[in-house]
Amino acid sequence: MNPVIQAKGLQKSYGGHCVVDGLDLSIYKGECFGLLGPNGAGKTTTLRMLLGLIAPDAGTATLLDLPVPQAAREARIKVGVVPQMDNLDPDFTVAENLLVYGRYFGMQDSDIEARIPDLLDFASLTSKRDAKVPTLSGGMKRRLTLARALVNDPDVVFLDEPTTGLDPQARHLIWQRLRELTQQGKTLLLTTHFMDEAERLCHRLAVMDNGKLISEGSPRELIERNIEPQVVEVFGETSGQWADMHAANFAQRYEVSGESVFCYVPEAQPLVMHLQAQSTLRYLHRPANLEDVFLKLTGREMRE
Repeated sequence: MNPVIQAKGLQKSYGGHCVVDGLDLSIYKGECFGLLGPNGAGKTTTLRMLLGLIAPDAGTATLLDLPVPQAAREARIKVGVVPQMDNLDPDFTVAENLLVYGRYFGMQDSDIEARIPDLLDFASLTSKRDAKVPTLSGGMKRRLTLARALVNDPDVVFLDEPTTGLDPQARHLIWQRLRELTQQGKTLLLTTHFMDEAERLCHRLAVMDNGKLISEGSPRELIERNIEPQVVEVFGETSGQWADMHAANFAQRYEVSGESVFCYVPEAQPLVMHLQAQSTLRYLHRPANLEDVFLKLTGREMRE
C-alpha cells in the first residue's frame, strides 16, 4: 500500500539554522500519525513542507501520490487543515463560515449547504448554526474549525495542536470526533504537546528534536523500547537528600527535578516498601507512559 503522505530526506534551513534535517516519514491510509517534539523541534515547518506551502531545501515529499510543492494545489483539494490558532471569520455566522470556506475548493453552494447539517451535528453545533463567531466559547470555535476542515470531505486532515486551551470536556469531544474520522478511513497527521492525547489517538508516532526524527513507532512500542516499565515519583522537601542516599539502590535510572525524584524501575515493590517507612516523603507509583519517553528523549529543560 502506497503511503498517503511520504517524506524522504526533507531538509529546511532558515538563516543558516537547520530546522528540519533529513526527515523520512511514511503515513498510511486510515491511521492517526502523531508528530511530537518540544518547541523549535521542526514540527510546524515539517507540516508546511508536507502541505506544499514551502519548498524544502533538499529531499522530496508526496501528498496523496502527488509531489509537493510542485502539485500542492491539486493535492490540497482533498486535504483539510486545522491550524494551531482559530482563524474563523468573526463577521459570519457558524453556517456562513462553512459556506464561504467550501467555495475556496470550488464547491457549489448547493453542495456545501447539503453538507452543513452533518458537519454541524459532527461538531455538536447544530443549535449554533446562526450564531456569530464572537458569541461562541473557545471549545465551540475549535469544533467549528474542525468542521470547517471537513467541508470538502478530505481524505487527509492536518491538525496542528487541535485541543490547546480547551477544557477537559471539549478535549474529550474532539478526541471522540477524531477517532470517528479514522474509523471512516481518513488519515490524520497530528501535532500535540499533550502526551495523553497522542497516546489515546495515535496509531503511530514520531518524536522530533532539533530537526531530526529520533524515535518512531506505536505509543506502546515507544514506551517498551525507551523506558523502564514502572515509575515511582518521590515528593517532599527532603527528596533530594533521599535520592543522594537511596535512589541508586532501588532504581536503574532516576532523575531529580525540583522537589521530585523520578525513579524508573523494572519492579517497583522493593522501592514502595522502603518509601512506606519514610514519614517525610510522599510517592506515586504508576506505569511508564509516553510523557516519560518524551522527557527522556528530549530532556526536561525548558525550550524558548
